[in-house]
Amino acid sequence: MGLEQKLSDILDIALADLVASGELAREVVAKTRYSVEPPRKGGSGDCATNVALVLAKPAGKNPRELAALVAERLRLAPLVAQVEVAGPGFINVTFEQAAFYALLREVLEAGDAYGRGRAATGQRVMVEFVSANPTGPLLISHGRGAVLGDVVARLLEVTGHLVTREYYINDFGNQVRLLSASVRAAARGEQPPEGGYGGFYVKELADSITARRPALLSDERNAELTRECILLMLEGIPGSELLGIRETLRKMGISFDVWTSEDGLHRWGKVERTLERLAARDRIATQEDGSVVFVTGGDDDKDRVVRKRDGDTTYFASDIAYHDDKYSRGFEHVIDVWGADHHGYVARVHAAMEALGHSPKQLEILLFQLVSLMRDGKPFRMGKRLGNLITIQEVLEEIDAAVGNPHAGRDAVRYFYLSRKQDTPITLDVELAKKQRSENPVFYIQYGHARLCSILRKAEDRFGLVVPRLTDALAARIQHPLELALVARLGRYPTVIVEAAEQRDPHKIVVYLEELAQAFQSYYTQLRQEGDSILPRDRECTDGWQARWDKDKTLARLAWVQAIRTVYSSGLALLGLEAPERMGQRDDEEEEVVAGA
Repeated sequence: MGLEQKLSDILDIALADLVASGELAREVVAKTRYSVEPPRKGGSGDCATNVALVLAKPAGKNPRELAALVAERLRLAPLVAQVEVAGPGFINVTFEQAAFYALLREVLEAGDAYGRGRAATGQRVMVEFVSANPTGPLLISHGRGAVLGDVVARLLEVTGHLVTREYYINDFGNQVRLLSASVRAAARGEQPPEGGYGGFYVKELADSITARRPALLSDERNAELTRECILLMLEGIPGSELLGIRETLRKMGISFDVWTSEDGLHRWGKVERTLERLAARDRIATQEDGSVVFVTGGDDDKDRVVRKRDGDTTYFASDIAYHDDKYSRGFEHVIDVWGADHHGYVARVHAAMEALGHSPKQLEILLFQLVSLMRDGKPFRMGKRLGNLITIQEVLEEIDAAVGNPHAGRDAVRYFYLSRKQDTPITLDVELAKKQRSENPVFYIQYGHARLCSILRKAEDRFGLVVPRLTDALAARIQHPLELALVARLGRYPTVIVEAAEQRDPHKIVVYLEELAQAFQSYYTQLRQEGDSILPRDRECTDGWQARWDKDKTLARLAWVQAIRTVYSSGLALLGLEAPERMGQRDDEEEEVVAGA
């Protein structure tokens, strides 16, 4: 239990006592929301709360006088060392060191499970993301939605939800027909049809189909050719270096539980049945030109076409049926991850679901902003394969090759996609992502984990020490203020996970890990300035050094390092980043830290 949660529990008892004594009204306490958080920079104590400030007005009391009443009761609580009323009525609380030791022991005992909720205690949730048209390779813009959806799903899982990841394949309609027509034209040496596709991959599709299944290129086999083109775009072209959509996603560390076909919705009659249900609810109307519209109403006051004049249904008709199908499969909550250019689509989908009897609260749509690429400090707009469109594959391959690590590209793009909130445009700096130095933020954050592993490895290899069970006697050797501050930071990790999951904000985990890395770096730097170290330094290991060695303090610090490493590793896993034990640097606890040295 983190210190903030511990203080919240103590406050609940204190407020209940004030209610029982008649100092506060029960209904006032029940309706008031207060905060408990780390003290502001320069503030005192381990935790601070504004409980007296927010309760004072509804309770009709002076904030400082009310704070004094609350403080009086807090001082009686176990493990509370000091309580101070500050400013207009803030309350700062300092805990006994035993509270920190209990927290440290909790992290060590929980191990990799620390911060995770109990499995499958929440809702059945579907997260649908990426769902890019299979008419071309995945672009860097698709990548942001892919990583956002993947990490949101991870966060929901570790907070107890049963999550299904789904990709909606848009394999029906004019766009996929244009793809197959473009492939046929390429096989015949002709120009693509108007509105068709001319990318390098179209020629590769044509060459592959010509070599393996040439009969599909006849004019009479349009449907079969279309299905073959979609399959190759998803699975990859045999003999080609072009990865299929599935493999590109796999290289990004992303997998799906379900792949749903738009064409299948039509073949199974779900689209027509959904339109019939809307018609029965008087939400379908025929226009003078013969087209059929969904009568939206509400926030989206423009009726939307679901069947064109020629009788073909629109993509919106399929999308209504698809979202309705999600609910029919028993999902209690549905999350769609879309690009910001789909903003205008949100209201009409909500209106359609409400028209079919689904609660608007069941459907949540996350929008992410644009992605741009930078090289050598300048905007980069030209891809090698698609001209002005840049594929994820070529960015991954370039970074992997430069670093010499098959996971470097994945980790770099995942980190950069998550380095800002999803409602903020981001720029991926390819040259920076290839650098193995501290200015590369993904290197910095991974180096923090590798460095902790290096300390533990050196302890065993050079001194024969392994992480001990943290007894009370050993815990008492954790005394340095920055050591205790880092323990308090570890205690905040479960709350950060919950907040990131509830707010659908993976960026919170990035910020937490960056701050954890910076806090350890500050501690290590200060320790060196004080002439201290986590492990005995080589130059100190002269004759008789064991007699001077405070072994118990070293063992206690190893347990402390292990707790930090556990939380660090957990956070990297939530982001889908590798937690390396080595980073190719000098493998020595005494080295100058690359990050911030």
